[in-house]
Amino acid sequence: MQGISARLVRRAGLIALSAAFLMTTGCASLMSSAASGLADNLSAAVLNQNDPETVRDGAPAYLLLLDSFLEGSPEDPDLLSAAATLYATYGFVFVDDSARAARLTGRARDYATKALCNSYRPSCEWSGMLFEDYQRTLSGLSGKHADFVFSYGLASVAYIQAHSGDYTAIAMLPYSEALFERYLKINDGSDDASIHTYLGMLNTIIPPAAGGKPEKGREHFEQAISISGGRDLGAKVAFADGYARLMYDRELHDRLLNEVLAADPEVPGSTLLNVLAQRQAVQLLESADDYF
Repeated sequence: MQGISARLVRRAGLIALSAAFLMTTGCASLMSSAASGLADNLSAAVLNQNDPETVRDGAPAYLLLLDSFLEGSPEDPDLLSAAATLYATYGFVFVDDSARAARLTGRARDYATKALCNSYRPSCEWSGMLFEDYQRTLSGLSGKHADFVFSYGLASVAYIQAHSGDYTAIAMLPYSEALFERYLKINDGSDDASIHTYLGMLNTIIPPAAGGKPEKGREHFEQAISISGGRDLGAKVAFADGYARLMYDRELHDRLLNEVLAADPEVPGSTLLNVLAQRQAVQLLESADDYF
C-alpha cells in the first residue's frame, strides 16, 4: 500500500525503541532523548531505503516486539495504534500469500479498533451500527484523535483489500470513506495526498454496477497526484490499477504507469514507496495485454 504516513512510521519506531531502550537502561530521562533520535533515524532509514527486501526482512522483528509490549500493556492506545499501522502495512505491501495477508490485516484491524475505542469511546459501538448513527459519532473526533483515526482507516483499507471477496468487508466501504473524509478535517494536512489516494482506492474497489463510484475515485487520485506534485508514484499506480483497469481505459493506464517508470524514485521520505510503486507498474504493464 502506498502513502504510508511517515508520522506513524516514526511513532511505531519511537515506541519500539523507547521500550527497548528502557528495558536495557532503566533510565527514563536518557530513554526520552536517545530513543527519540533513534526513532527519527529509523523512520528516515526505512522511508529512504531503495531495497524493499531489507525492510520486508526486518519488519517482522518489530511486529513481534510490539506484540510483546502489548502483552504487558494491552490497553495502551499508542502501542495498539503503532502495531495496527505496522501490521496493516506489512500485510498489504510485503505479503503475497492471500491467506496470510488476510490474517495480518485482520490483526491490524483488531488493534486499530481497540486503539480508537480506548481514545474515543463512541467508536466502541461502531460494530454493527447503522451508517446514519455512525456518521453522527464522527463529529466528536478532533485533532487529538487524528493519529488513531489514521491508523484505524489504514487498517480498514488494508483489511478491505485483503478481504475483497467478502461481502461483510465490502460493506465497510462507506464507513471507511466517511472516516477518511472526517480525518481530512481534523488532521494537520501532512497526509492529505495519502488520504486522497485511499479514498480513490475505496471508491474503485467495486464496479459501478455494484455500487462503486469510479469518477469520484478518479477525482481523489488526481487530487493526490496534484498535492504531491507527482512525486508520490504510488498514487499514479493506484490510479491505473484502481480506476483505469476498472473502466478499461488502456490509454490512461499505460500513460500513468510509463510516467511512474520514467520518474526518479529517489525522493526524500518516499524512496521506499516509490521503488515499490515502480515494481508494481512493471507488473501491471506486463499483464496489460491479457487484461484489456
